[in-house]
Amino acid sequence: MASHCKFWLPKKKRFCANSPLFDSPFCGNHTQRSDALWIPCPIDPSHSVLEENLQSHLNRCPLLKQAQSLSSQPFYQKGINAGREYEEEEGEEMDVVPKDSIFTSEMKRTAIYAMSAPKFLGLIAKIKSVHAAICNNIPESFRIPEACSIWTNREVDKKLPYQEKHVLQQASILGNLEEFGVLRKASLISNATTEQCDSNRESERDADVSAVVEFGAGRGYLTQMLADCYGIKKVLLVERKSYKLKILLLFVLCLGKCMNDKRPRLHVRKKLPSYLNVTQQFEDLNLNAVESLQGVGYMAIGKHLCGPATDVTLRCCIRQRSNENTDAQSHASCDLRGLAIATCCHHLCQWKNYINKRYISELGFTKEDFNAISWFTSWAVDADHGSEFSVTDCSAQLEIMNEKKEVWAESELCGVGDIVRSMQGIDRAVLGYMCKDIIDVGRVMWVKAQGLTSELVKYVPSSISPENHLLVAR
Repeated sequence: MASHCKFWLPKKKRFCANSPLFDSPFCGNHTQRSDALWIPCPIDPSHSVLEENLQSHLNRCPLLKQAQSLSSQPFYQKGINAGREYEEEEGEEMDVVPKDSIFTSEMKRTAIYAMSAPKFLGLIAKIKSVHAAICNNIPESFRIPEACSIWTNREVDKKLPYQEKHVLQQASILGNLEEFGVLRKASLISNATTEQCDSNRESERDADVSAVVEFGAGRGYLTQMLADCYGIKKVLLVERKSYKLKILLLFVLCLGKCMNDKRPRLHVRKKLPSYLNVTQQFEDLNLNAVESLQGVGYMAIGKHLCGPATDVTLRCCIRQRSNENTDAQSHASCDLRGLAIATCCHHLCQWKNYINKRYISELGFTKEDFNAISWFTSWAVDADHGSEFSVTDCSAQLEIMNEKKEVWAESELCGVGDIVRSMQGIDRAVLGYMCKDIIDVGRVMWVKAQGLTSELVKYVPSSISPENHLLVAR
C-alpha cells in the first residue's frame, strides 16, 4: 500500500502528504465522491457530509458551538437588516426570504443573454435616459485633509503595511467627512492633543462623535487612520468573517484584542485603547443592542462594501432612527451622527437587499431589469482608467451605440450575445458606469428620505480606483 495519497497538488508541485485510506490510493480529502451521497452541512455549507451521516455530524460539527453562541448574543437578530423581496408598505413586516433566493452573476448573465435583441436594446435606451435625467451631476471630491498628513507623508509606524493608493482613498474618505461637517477640522484636533487644550472644546468634540463603527473592517486600517489623525478612541469593528480563520457564523466580543484571530492584527496595540470587535453577518446585527454603544454618538464608515453589504449596512445604521420615537428606552439608544460608505462590486447587488426598490420601480424598471443593471456594472472596469475616464465625456461613444442599434435591430439573426461581442470596451464601460450611478443615487435618495443630509461624490480619481463612489451623510 502507498505511504502517501496519490493526489497531485499542481500549485505545490507534489503529491498530497496525507496517508491514504485502507481501500483507496487517496486520502479522505481526495477520495472520489458520489455527488448523490454528499450534501452541504446545514450549519456551515462550506463543507459537505454523507447524507447517511448527517444526523451524527450535526451533533459534532466544529461550528455548532459557534452557531449556538451566535444566536445567544443580545445583538443578534436574524435577518433584521436583510430586506424583503417585496415591500408593499414602508415598515410592513414580512417573512425574510431564504438564502436560496440569491441571484448569482451567472444567473444574471444567462437571463440577459436570453433576452430578445429589441428588449435588450430598449433596456439600454432606458438606462441612458434615466441616467441623463437624474445621475449626471455627481461631483468630484478628492480631498486630502491636513489631519492625515502623518499618513500621506509616511510618518506612521513602519511596521504597518503602506500602499499609497489605499492611503489616498482612506484619507479622502475622512477628508469628505471633515468637509461635510461630521469630523472636526484638523486645527481643532491638533489643539485637543496638547496639554493646554480647552476642555470645553474637547467636550464639544466628544459630544459630536465619540465612537466609530467600521463595517467590513478587515484589519481595520481605515479606523487606524481615523484614530491616529482625529483622536477618536472608542472603536467597533464589524467584519462578516474572521480575517484569518474565515468563520462566517461567529460573534466575538472583546476589548483590546481579537480572541478569534490566532494572528494579532497590527493596529491592535496602544493606538486603540477602547477596541471592540464583532465578527458576524451584517444582516443579523442590531446595533441598538450593543452595550458599549448605548447612549453614544457614533459615526459609521466602510471602505468598498461589496454589493448588498452597502444596503445591509444602511439598514443597520439607520433602521434604529425610525424606531426611536416609539422606543420607550430611546434615550439609551446609540445615536448615528454621520456615515461614509465607499460602494463597490455593484454586480453582486441583490433585489432582496437593495435599499430603495420603490425608486427602481418608479423609474419603470422591473426586478429583472434591476438584475440586468447590476450585472452591467461589471463592465465599468473595461475602460482604461489611467486616462482619466469619465462617463460625462463619453457622449461620442453613446452616439456610436445609437447608430449601431439600428443595424442590430435590422438583423433578425442578431442575438444579445452578438450585440455584446460587437460592443467596444469603451461602450460597455459607459453603460457600466451609468448603471453604477443609478444604483448609488437610489441609495442616497433613500438616506435623504430618512431625514439625513446626504450626498454622493466621487472621492478619488478613477485612475486611483474605478470604484470611487462615496455616500456621505449626517
